[in-house]
Amino acid sequence: MFAVRNEETALDIVQDSMLKLAEKYGNQPHEELPMLFQRILQNTIRDFYRRSKVRSMWTTVLSALSPNDDEDYDPLESIEAGDGAMISNSPEGALQQAQTMAIIEAEIAKLPARQREAFLMRYWEDMDVAETAAAMGCSDGSVKTHCSRATHTLAAALAAKGIKL
Repeated sequence: MFAVRNEETALDIVQDSMLKLAEKYGNQPHEELPMLFQRILQNTIRDFYRRSKVRSMWTTVLSALSPNDDEDYDPLESIEAGDGAMISNSPEGALQQAQTMAIIEAEIAKLPARQREAFLMRYWEDMDVAETAAAMGCSDGSVKTHCSRATHTLAAALAAKGIKL
C-alpha cells in the first residue's frame, strides 16, 4: 500500500476518491461501498504517484537547470547539451539552445495528434487527467494512454538525438 506524506495531498486524494465513488457507484448496495472505496482510493494514490513520476521527469530536468530560485527563470532557456555540458550564454550556446529547442518542438510535432494534444495539456498546461479528458472529449484512461505513449516516444527520440532527460 502506498502512503502519501503530505496531508493536503492526502486529503485531496481522499476527496477525489469519494467523488469518484459517488459518481460511478452511488447506486450500488451500501455494503459494497467500503470495498469499492478502498479500491478507488488505492488506484487514485497510484495515479498520483505515476503522474508525479512522469511530471517530475519532464519538469525536474527543466527546472533543475535554474541557477537560482528566480521564479521568472525560463528553464527552457538552458538545456543540457549532448555531451553533458550546460549550454552557456555565448553565441555558440545560444545556437545550441535554439537547435535543441527546434529538435524538441519537431519531435512533439511528429507525435500523433491525440498524443500531442494530451501531452501538451497535461505537462505544458498542467491540466489534470479529468480536465484533459473533458477538453479532448475522451475517457481518463485514454488521456493516460496517450500521455504515456507520447512520453515514451519523446524520450526515445530525444535520447537518440543526444538530448539527455
